[in-house]
Amino acid sequence: MVIGLTVVSFATSMPELIVSLQAALKGFSDISLGNVIGSNIANIGLVLGITAIISPIVIDRDFYKYNWPVMLLFSVALYLFLLNDNVLSFQEGVGFIVAMVFYLFFLIRQSRKKSKVEVDEIAAEDTLKGISYFKIFSWLLIGGAALWGGSELLVKGAVELATAMGVSERVIAVTMIAVGTSVPELAASVIAALKKEKAISLGNLIGSNIFNIGSVLGITAIIHPITVQSSEVLTNDIFWMLGFAIILIPLAFLPKKLIFNRPKGLLIFIAYLTFTFLTFYN
Repeated sequence: MVIGLTVVSFATSMPELIVSLQAALKGFSDISLGNVIGSNIANIGLVLGITAIISPIVIDRDFYKYNWPVMLLFSVALYLFLLNDNVLSFQEGVGFIVAMVFYLFFLIRQSRKKSKVEVDEIAAEDTLKGISYFKIFSWLLIGGAALWGGSELLVKGAVELATAMGVSERVIAVTMIAVGTSVPELAASVIAALKKEKAISLGNLIGSNIFNIGSVLGITAIIHPITVQSSEVLTNDIFWMLGFAIILIPLAFLPKKLIFNRPKGLLIFIAYLTFTFLTFYN
């Protein structure tokens, strides 16, 4: 769960960070906000839905004691910050980053209190042994360059697509871009579910949503303040994001208790399809 909430979440949130930063610097704040809000919706409705349909997920106790409340707290804080003056400012960005640091410190501290930690089999795989640092950093550099170049094309393509379809950049951001930048979460969660690593699967999604708000929007706001350009961000999209976050708790305690099974996965997946349809229809 800790690995899913930290290392995996940070890695799978990198596309959101690069795309949101690129969009903000180019003056398309709706893409920055829409990308993160849409990704958080997609992480639960699309990714968790599909993952639960593939294989039921057992819910860890820490999910509802620590991780879910933190995700909801970050989500509500984002709404209040934007509602205040329609801007996510430098100071608010710093606040999110500081909160992230405290959260990660608390998370690691809590994990170390546990008496026994099982080592995942992945650490012992022969394919991971003997890889040189040169190769590791080479792939990191190539991946980073590809992310930056890909985000340039994605933002440009989103603006042109929105113009061609006669819709706002926000609509494209909360749907198509959000799904595109959520592909790493989908891949990581599906693979974890197939390997029966349920804690990583759920931890990855919750952690990614926290990272998207705390780190992605936090870092972007520090570099360039994010302004709300479409009123629908605050009157529609963010309420869908809050709704998907809130619904996880009743679903977690409905029969079967503390298990995300296929019917629950199908329910939130259908809800996500409804959100996508209504966004384009409206």
